[in-house]
This record gives sequence, C-alpha cells and structure tokens, in this order.
Amino acid sequence: MRCRVTARSRRVRQGCYADGEWTVQKKYEDLRSARWYEGKDRYGFVTRERTKQAGFTDEDFRGKPVIGIFSTWSDLNPCHHHFRNRAEEVKRGIWEAGGFPVEVPVMSLGEAFMRPTTMIYRDLLSIQVEEMLRCHPIDGVVLMGGCDKTTPAMIMGAASMNLPAIFMPAGPMLTGRWRGRTLGSGTDSTFFYQEMRAGRITEAQYHDMEYSAARSPGHCMTMGTASTMTSIAEVLGMTLPGAASIPAVDSRHAHMASRTGRLAVEMVWNDIKPTDLLTRDAFENAILALMALGGSTNALIHLVAMADRVGIDISLKDFDKASERLPVLADIKPNGKHLMEDFFYAGGLRGLLSRIKGELKLDAPSANGKTLGDNIEGAEVFDDAVIRKLDDPLFPRGGLVVLYGNLAPDGAVLKRSAATPALLTHKGKAVVFDSIEDMKARVDDPDLEVDANSVLVLRGSGARGVPGMPEWGMMPIPKKLLAQGVTDMVRVSDARMSGTHFGTVALHVAPESAAGGTLALVRDGDLIELDVDKRRLQLLVDDAELAARRAAWVPPPIRHERGWGKLYAERVRQPDEGSGLDFLAGLARRDEPRF
Repeated sequence: MRCRVTARSRRVRQGCYADGEWTVQKKYEDLRSARWYEGKDRYGFVTRERTKQAGFTDEDFRGKPVIGIFSTWSDLNPCHHHFRNRAEEVKRGIWEAGGFPVEVPVMSLGEAFMRPTTMIYRDLLSIQVEEMLRCHPIDGVVLMGGCDKTTPAMIMGAASMNLPAIFMPAGPMLTGRWRGRTLGSGTDSTFFYQEMRAGRITEAQYHDMEYSAARSPGHCMTMGTASTMTSIAEVLGMTLPGAASIPAVDSRHAHMASRTGRLAVEMVWNDIKPTDLLTRDAFENAILALMALGGSTNALIHLVAMADRVGIDISLKDFDKASERLPVLADIKPNGKHLMEDFFYAGGLRGLLSRIKGELKLDAPSANGKTLGDNIEGAEVFDDAVIRKLDDPLFPRGGLVVLYGNLAPDGAVLKRSAATPALLTHKGKAVVFDSIEDMKARVDDPDLEVDANSVLVLRGSGARGVPGMPEWGMMPIPKKLLAQGVTDMVRVSDARMSGTHFGTVALHVAPESAAGGTLALVRDGDLIELDVDKRRLQLLVDDAELAARRAAWVPPPIRHERGWGKLYAERVRQPDEGSGLDFLAGLARRDEPRF
C-alpha cells in the first residue's frame, strides 16, 4: 500500500492507493489537534485565543495538522548548537506542506557536561517526549537529536505515544586536525591523554589539541554511540534515507531538515506511526548494520530498550548471531582510521547498506512510505578504503560479541574489532577497584600490585550502583605500566564504555555488582579467564568459595535519597534488558487527555 498527499482542501488532504484505486484515509476532523482547535466550548475558545496571542491567525492553524518540533538545543550541548537554525528549516518544510509547526524544547543530554552520565536521563527524556506529545494538540512530531542518548530516548518516547514521528539526526561534526594529524573526538582525546600521562606529550600540547579536536557543531565524527545510533535510526526507517551520514554544517543537512518537515506532514495524513516502522525485520536489519559499521557497545542496550517499547523481544543472543554473519566494513575510528566526513563522501550509510543488502530484509518499511530496498536502490560506494568490500573487510567478523560465564551469567559485551588480538584469549589475576573513586585514588600508585597480565576490575558502576551506568569501563592503564610501553590490558566492569573508545574491555557485566552479581564477589588475586572465541568470561574460583562469599555479601544502599536518582535506582532493569525503567516496559496503550 502506497500513500501520498492528494488534495488541498481543508477537510480532506490524504489519499491512499490500495487495491487499484485511491481512497480517502484521514480527514481534518480526525486529527487530535482538531479536538483542541474546533471545540465549541470554553476549552476550544482558550486554545484558539492563546494561539492567536502568539501572532497566528485562523488561516495559519485551523484545518492543518499540528507538527511538533522537539528540539534538544542547549548551550550545554554544543553538538546541537546548529539546531536553532535547523528548527527554522524544519518549520519551513512544515509550512510548505500545509502543516502548522510548533517548536517545543525538550531535555538536552549533552554528553560532555552531565555527570555522572547522561544514561540516567535517557528514560527521563523518553518520558518527557511521550508526555509532551500526550498533553498537547500535536498530530505528529519531528524529533531533533543526535548526541548519544537523545536518539534512543526520543524514539522510545515517540514509540510509546505512537503518533506519527520522524527523527532528524544532528549529523557528525567536521574532522579534527592537529599538527598534521586527523583527530576523532573521544578516540584521539583518549589516546593523547594516555600519551600525556606517559610523558610522551606535554600538558601544554594536550591543551592546544582542545582547540582542534571538535571544531564545528555536530556529534562525534567517529563511529561512537552518536553516529551508531543515528545510523540505526535510519536503518529502522525513522529518518529520511541518507539523513544520518550528512555532516552537521553541510548545506545538504539544511536541505534534509526542510524535507523532514515536509515529510512529517505527509506522515500525519498517511497515519504512519512508529509501530508501523519499528518491526521485527527493521530491528534485525539494524543489528546487522551495527555489525557492519563496527558500532558502539552502547547500541546493544539501546536497541533492546527501543524494541521493548514496541513489544518486540530482542536478546543479546540476537547480536551475537549477527556478529558471525557480517564483517566490519566501515573503516572508521575507533576500529579503523577514517572519520564520518570521509564516510559521507564515500557513499554514507546507503552505500554501506548496498554492500550488505543480500543479508537485509529489504521489505522493511520506512517513514517516506517506501521500503528499505527502495531507499538504497542505486546507492554507490565511491571509496573502497572507507567502506570496504565484503571480500576485503576491515575485520573478518562483526565488531561486537556477547560473553557469558559465572562472572556474567546474563551476559557482557566486548568490542573485539577495537581490542588487542593477543588479549582476546587471556588469563590473569584480578586487581579490584570498588568504585570510581577507589580506582582514581589507586590506579597510578607505584605500589599497586599490577602487571601487564593483570585484569583490571571495576565494580559498583552499573545502572543501580552509581546509579546510571556511566562510561567508566575503559579504566586507564596504570601509569607505571604506560611507562613500560603497555597500551592495553584486559578490563572488566559493570560500567559502559564510550563508543569512541578502544581496548580489550568487557562491559555491561550482568547482573551488576550492586544487584548481587558475581562481580561483587571478586577479590584481588582471583584468576579471571577471557576467551572471546568461546564467548567465555569466567571467575576461576570454585563454587563453594563463591557461595561463602555470597552469604557474607551485603547489598549497598541506594546512593540517592530523593528525586529522580532514587526512582531510577529502584526501578531500573539490568543491561541485558535494556537498562530501562521497569514501569516503561512493553507496548503501551496510548492514553489520550480526557476532554
């Protein structure tokens, strides 16, 4: 069934082609906003009166679908600094298509500024999106996001309310350049931070790099969580085709913004909702694309949570199976050497998807009324060094693997494409840190009993324990080992890791230590075995000893005594379930205002 806008009268503006003929599907009086604007009682009067207070006339808003523009602009989120302009361009598209645009600010989750982590606020933003849609006279919405958690949060909230919604990605920032080198945000700042700690560059040089690493609006231009999740949003059909790869400051990004506004109006008349797009096939495609991109470990948590909002069961095993089906084709940091600007010029996400189309469910629907197959038809790759061929991959298998064992009964994730190959099979003695404060206080102590074969363990850093599950998983290499030339070690934690980072790090250990997982029982000197090929993460301590330790273990108290932190810690689920709040789980009924 294909739908399009076919009429321009006030009452009927949509037609749908089915069974060989066009039929009217939706009328103005069927819209949610008509309940507000056409009311004959005092409530209708107040709605019209206050809209006119803002300078609009009846001709501006009556008879038109109301399209919300949910913007995550903030001075504390420079990744989205261009959203003030982009919102105006989205509005232009909405006006041109016969809609009435209303800009609504929502919570902005600026990764660099929010401590301990934006993750604790992902579900809060999703609630805000859902509730702002529920209580206002809005028929459809453009979701403006891009910085890590904004993408899953906004799609989750819109899916729960299930009104027509389209996502507009922020786009990656320009390539960083410093002293003849290209810089990838996050990846290279971490690398050079280690270089500074090892004494190979000066503090002054490190500070000089700060002016060069992030030199335009836009989210991280590595294949970190931001680029991973906006790419996933496109594969899920929630954006215009090609939208996720366009650099934030490219004029084509502005073109995409206005086209997104126009499409949002058509989606309302065609009644294309998130549940129509977020199908099982769409999620399977997204998981495969994640592997070919060599994307962020964080995507596992977010995809599970997003699927849960529309009643689709995605498990960690789905990711592990996909990891054996496709290799990594995107030669982008932290796996490779290029950046998102290069990826865009090489053909972008559409180009990459064209190379794996034999593995994809091409009939999966998209917001523009076409299928995924339609949207990648004719896509090309212009640089095989950036988007590799299937027979010449960057990495021979998918970038992410899921580990199990007595240390992670419900799973842990490791990014093998960004790990040290020699460490993917390893056995070493644990060096345990009970908290981030403990780790920072002792990791550089010259007397710390640690060597290159040790396994660094950080606990108390999960969703419940902090709370929020910050990106503390990539623990720094002890300074005395850096001085010896050690650049990677096996690290294990219940924290997350930035998608821009690299190293042999087992993350998201579930259950987390604060929930009574085996991680809480590890002691200094215990042997830990990692075997990625066997998907094994094992604490080599006998069951009787572990039982004795468990009997003596005392659950830690919730750190927050009030507010969102307390609610979050009490109701958050474990990472294998998406680390969402339990009362938001599952397909929801769309409750409308009572009158």
